Amino acid sequence: MRNMFAFIGIIVAAVAFLLFNSFFIVDQREQALITQFGNPERIVREPGLAFKVPFVQTVLFFDKRILELDAPPEEVIAADRRRIVVDAFARYRISDPLRFYQSVRIESVARQRMSSILSSSLRGVLGQKALAALLTSERSAMMRSIRDQMRAQAAGLGIEIVDVRIRRADLPKENLEAVFGRMQTERQREAAGIRASGDEEAQRIRSAAEKQVTIIRADATRKSDILRGEGEAERNRILGEAYGRDPEFFEFYRTLKAYEQSMTGNNTTMVISPDSPFFKYFQRGQSGGR
Repeated sequence: MRNMFAFIGIIVAAVAFLLFNSFFIVDQREQALITQFGNPERIVREPGLAFKVPFVQTVLFFDKRILELDAPPEEVIAADRRRIVVDAFARYRISDPLRFYQSVRIESVARQRMSSILSSSLRGVLGQKALAALLTSERSAMMRSIRDQMRAQAAGLGIEIVDVRIRRADLPKENLEAVFGRMQTERQREAAGIRASGDEEAQRIRSAAEKQVTIIRADATRKSDILRGEGEAERNRILGEAYGRDPEFFEFYRTLKAYEQSMTGNNTTMVISPDSPFFKYFQRGQSGGR
């Protein structure tokens, strides 16, 4: 009886062992390739429980997510013969597990192959553009060209290139100082040109303003001379009419003005004969008083 239970236990254990080795679980982040004696049999892309022939078939799992390839920085020569150190990365996914297994088998080999492809694509695209193009809107088009070149070459590896980006693009350290000096000289030359143009424009505006001032002053002087002449003529006319109406009073008025203008200040000294016609109105006053 004991032997029978032991035999049944052995059979149950063997069946359980066979069932355990006959089924496997595919995670939603993975895809599986089933091989039989090293030869690919089928691909399982859907997550869940799957079956395989135990001891005969082997399951290889490949990541189904978007992965990142971080290539080491490398030096590239642009179309304007300037050297730049480019730090780029790519995003990819394993689109065809069978082709991936047949071409590279493991991911480390795939990364090495894609690093070479990325380097070749960078050199091919950036070598046709000047360094300044990386700082303009052309950069996006250049990234698309690099991605398309990588995508065409990586398709044979069962890999789909999703995106390619340049993290940094710097000049080599030994060139930074020289390039900075050239940029500084160019900016100083541009500043000097702008400054000279500004000085020229300022001089033109100043000359035009001075010309306008001269014209305005000349016109104002002419008008003032005309008005002064007209005023003096009017004054002379009025004085002439006044003189014609009462010459004696007019002469008396002019004499008083002369007294006023000649006897200014507190200490006015005049050396003149007492019987001078200048004092005729004083003399009349004195004789009238006698």
